[in-house]
Amino acid sequence: MEQPYAIEMLNITKRFPGIIANDNITLQLKKGEIHALLGENGAGKSTLMSVLFGLYQPEEGIIKKDGREVSIKNPNDANELGIGMVHQHFKLVDVFTVLDNIIMGVEPTKGPFLQKDDARKKVVALSEKYGLMVDPDALVENITVGMQQRTEILKMLYRENEILIFDEPTAVLTPQEIDELMDIMRGLRAEGKSILFITHKLNEIKAVADRCSVLRKGKYIGTVDVASTSKEELSKMMVGRDVDFVVHKEPAKPGDVVLDVEGVTVASKAHKNNAVKDVSFQCRAGEIVCIAGIDGNGQSELVYGLTGIEPLAAGKIVLKGHDVTHASIRKRSTSGVSHIPEDRHKYGLVLDYSLEDNMVLQRYFEPEFVQAGFLKRKAIRAYAEKLIEQYDVRSGQGPITAARSMSGGNQQKAIVAREIDKNPELLIAVQPTRGLDVGAIEYIHSQIVAQRDAGKAVLLVSLELDEVMALSDRILVMYEGEIVGELDPKTTTVQELGLYMAGAKREGK
Repeated sequence: MEQPYAIEMLNITKRFPGIIANDNITLQLKKGEIHALLGENGAGKSTLMSVLFGLYQPEEGIIKKDGREVSIKNPNDANELGIGMVHQHFKLVDVFTVLDNIIMGVEPTKGPFLQKDDARKKVVALSEKYGLMVDPDALVENITVGMQQRTEILKMLYRENEILIFDEPTAVLTPQEIDELMDIMRGLRAEGKSILFITHKLNEIKAVADRCSVLRKGKYIGTVDVASTSKEELSKMMVGRDVDFVVHKEPAKPGDVVLDVEGVTVASKAHKNNAVKDVSFQCRAGEIVCIAGIDGNGQSELVYGLTGIEPLAAGKIVLKGHDVTHASIRKRSTSGVSHIPEDRHKYGLVLDYSLEDNMVLQRYFEPEFVQAGFLKRKAIRAYAEKLIEQYDVRSGQGPITAARSMSGGNQQKAIVAREIDKNPELLIAVQPTRGLDVGAIEYIHSQIVAQRDAGKAVLLVSLELDEVMALSDRILVMYEGEIVGELDPKTTTVQELGLYMAGAKREGK
């Protein structure tokens, strides 16, 4: 007799105002397999997994586990059935330690007292077994996003879940961390765990998945065997057309210096050492300069210093000949700086605002959008509708959609649209394609190149080595808060870049 599926989601339909997120979708997960769920931004992947995890209730359809119909009303029901989920935007309490986050909800107690010692031993043993090295006593707000993700994985393993849902798990990881995660997933599969893996990244599907189901605009397109399906075939199933994987750009023609950074030092919040140490570089009109590095080597803090989110401990920032070292965030913005932030929820959007209000966050005070102290609602709506169409930002209710309710990829597209449309002199783009599907990545890359070709300076910060090599005109490598090398993407290799990023090589040594 055939073994029943670990999970079956049969004819699932889930509706939201103005949109059918899941339209009669069937998904079957075998025991001990890694099953990828592929689809464009807003295709309904996260919604489907949220139904499985009990965060949403479907209007139609049933869920079976091991051949038996089950009712999953909330995440506690899911956990009791052995289903765990690592969310795209982590569900961690920033002011708690790693250990407290892992045991939250299943705290070991003796009478009224917490018994953390046994929990700590179990967490340390799990982290060693699966190569998930984290400091159990570190506060979540002080650790990198890669470490936060490891904390989320340990949360699932601590609860001994056997069905593991990974929602865009590599969107925030470095190439090295991605390789480590792939090894972890293979190890979990070898132990008989069943994994549902939501991703846009075709390389990762080819690397670890056994089978792949594709969704497009809320509908089920099909399930294929990964080993016998090409990346091109997968991408065509996903977006419904052929996708060009090559970034097309002419050689750069650098002009005047737009950004001049001299001896910039930024303090660290996580430890006593400075996060950025005496960094100097220039970025010229008509070139894309990329800051490459493994996450946590000072790139984030450098961007915070350049954009005004954090004060400088030392150094000077000159924008088109004007000293903006002590200028406010708004002053830098109105002086011609656009910023696509790495953390779209913390620095990119006001989640409870509508999409249209988010589109004018940095321009609402301009005459185009305000008169005698009152917002010109029609002008704001028309502007938002223009950007929504131009950048294919998908949402249930168009410009009045709450930003919080949109998929991560569409939130990202909204920020990119807003920042590029400001027509900046300097575009600081941090992880601009994080969480985007191949079709959207192709479009955003072309927009960034168009900014460069229009004579703008672009400072790109990316953890994606393919993106670094494809987009940059110059690569600056950061390691432990310092720039350790300047490389030409035309003459360097990914391997050499990796050596600089890991600190094994630096210029002049």
